[in-house]
Amino acid sequence: MLRPEGALLARTIDSPVGPLAVAVSPVGVMQVAFGRYPGPGPAFEAGEAARSRNASIRLAAGLLETTARQLEAYFDGSLRAFDVALDLQGTPFQLRVWAALRALPYGQTLSYGDMARRLGDGNLARAVGAAAGANPVAILVPCHRLVGSGGELTGFAGGIRVKQALLRHESQASSPDLFGGF
Repeated sequence: MLRPEGALLARTIDSPVGPLAVAVSPVGVMQVAFGRYPGPGPAFEAGEAARSRNASIRLAAGLLETTARQLEAYFDGSLRAFDVALDLQGTPFQLRVWAALRALPYGQTLSYGDMARRLGDGNLARAVGAAAGANPVAILVPCHRLVGSGGELTGFAGGIRVKQALLRHESQASSPDLFGGF
């Protein structure tokens, strides 16, 4: 698992669906990916360079901690919408898709074709799928809420079982889970 270019801090967060690799810049979250980062976080620079970056590192550290707390709250069922800043790098179309995904309500799903129609062109279902597949911040940009035209679960970076677990979690968060959640 590689940290994205421009990320100042990164850490692995354990979650009910497995480890999540989270990387941040001073601007926002750059990555939430399924898996672990190898080894320790980034080394801090010594001397003048470190002093000039100190404020940026403090901002990034605060953002990393806030992101970890919000992910924990999401998984314990007490958070339905993330409000951490994102630092997304993508094409204009990808950014449109990711923004539309963030507007998709918690616990709801939408087909790739329906998302394409919301974006103005029903013929772009495959492009929507490709943009969802390139989503660098899983869960925060809820690409797991996109499903096939018949409601079937299709490709997902974390695997179909993780997608199913996330959708089950969101559907059960408003009603009691008699069988223990994840």
